[in-house]
Amino acid sequence: MAASCSLPVTPDLSTLHVKLQGLLQFLGEALPISNAHTVDFYTESVWEKLVDLSPETVLEVLKRSMEEAEARPSDARPLVEAGKESGENVKLDEFMNLKKSHEVQAMSELICSIADYYGIKQIIDLGSGKGYLSSYLSLKYGLKVYGIDSSNTNTHGAQERNRKLKKHWSVYHTRSKLDVNELALKMAKEKKMKDQIKNKGHIEGVCNNSPANQDMMSASEFLPDFSSSVVSHIRKQMENLHVYSHREENLCFENAFSLIDLLPIHAIEPTSSSQIPKRKMSEANKERRKKTSKSNETCVYSPLTSFITADSELRDIIKDLEDCLMVGLHTCGDLAPNTLRIFSSNSEIKGVCSVGCCYHLLSEEFENAHKECTQEKWGFPMCHYLKEEKWCCGRNARMSACLALERVAVGQGLPTESLFYRAVLQDIIKDCYGITKCDQHVGKIYSKSSSFLDYVRKSLRKLGLDESKLPEKIIMDYYEKYKPRMNELEAFNMLKVVLAPCIETLILLDRLCYLKEQEDTAWSALVKLFDPVKSPRCYAVIALKQQH
Repeated sequence: MAASCSLPVTPDLSTLHVKLQGLLQFLGEALPISNAHTVDFYTESVWEKLVDLSPETVLEVLKRSMEEAEARPSDARPLVEAGKESGENVKLDEFMNLKKSHEVQAMSELICSIADYYGIKQIIDLGSGKGYLSSYLSLKYGLKVYGIDSSNTNTHGAQERNRKLKKHWSVYHTRSKLDVNELALKMAKEKKMKDQIKNKGHIEGVCNNSPANQDMMSASEFLPDFSSSVVSHIRKQMENLHVYSHREENLCFENAFSLIDLLPIHAIEPTSSSQIPKRKMSEANKERRKKTSKSNETCVYSPLTSFITADSELRDIIKDLEDCLMVGLHTCGDLAPNTLRIFSSNSEIKGVCSVGCCYHLLSEEFENAHKECTQEKWGFPMCHYLKEEKWCCGRNARMSACLALERVAVGQGLPTESLFYRAVLQDIIKDCYGITKCDQHVGKIYSKSSSFLDYVRKSLRKLGLDESKLPEKIIMDYYEKYKPRMNELEAFNMLKVVLAPCIETLILLDRLCYLKEQEDTAWSALVKLFDPVKSPRCYAVIALKQQH
């Protein structure tokens, strides 16, 4: 075992409030851009109302910011990926896509390390979905995992998937020892070929807002020099906000070295070099891995179906509830904040590791303040500071918080043309059919259309509108009218992408402040757990209770 050591002491709650104050001042001016819906871009004259510059100027400013960021020496440190030290890391790409594999392996390594500190064997995985994380924690680390999901379909699917995983586990474990890299590459290629044959790509939901999985123009077509260096410049503001409780001085783990090893560099404020140990796997971790690799037969994974709220009684769901960790990988909407509330209200839960998503599905207390509502616990805001401010983001802003800045930066692009088609269609619907607001969604007609004319015809049919009243010339006149203004939409979308991390930071800081307000929270932080290009929702909210 490594020698005992305390986790670093970092700024307190009042310091976080100062950070929030600055963020609110900025968003007070910028939020209308994030809340504007691109569907109404032309019908509501969004560019003229919100931006007092030409689109060319906006794109040039973004380009210049990127060049300035490149000229400055970068102090960014590489993301430390969990599991990289393990020579027995089994790849599961045949059972999950590469994105999910990356997430599961990184998060499970951190969860297992925290469990080691507390001597805990029970894990509760909320919003477990298809059971990828639960199965891996059970099979790889020999943990007793309860995966809770609201969908019976997901629960049954998780049971079947876990059965297949257990059946093949020993095979993959043996093969990975022979050549992990070769096997991973082979599996990835095989899966890609199967997907191509079936003509079914993995489609991310809007919660991760993956522009890479849509048929779209590349960002490089209108901003060739936009690169990851500007991302580093913008993200620096987020990474400077990784802070910890002032009560951490007395929090002590017997195996604290390995937790610090797994945290990204930016999660820990710099101290003297003597206080930060070199990254190395502890002997206890090595021994644990040996034991769990031999004891997979004793591991237990139990998928359960239950709809979880902030007031859910865990003992009614899990009869043998004991000291445990609560985790959630991309828990949608209110489930992420409710996970933190359940952690705070249950003494058995010693730690929480939550990665949220689907910010647009969050309930906001002050979004419809004029409407009467009996709801008491909201998804946003959680902390006292933002509640006192009665701060509201708005659904469109929360939706835009899911935009993937890093993916755009590496050329995976924005769906500019499809958004342009939809915005022009809205003007046609307004002028020719007298409809200003439409509750129906056009959907993914763009990818099935051969031209703008074809897109409009198919969209009108789907919306139940009479397309025969619109001759081809009228439709194409609208296209020609707005085509010269397409660059306005491009520039506006880039502004929304650049603002996305600011809104996400606000939501995450709200959750962190809530945890720091709780009396029994001994340590809490935002940790950049995943590669943001692979997994845009990459930040985990982590909190631990005092050991007794």
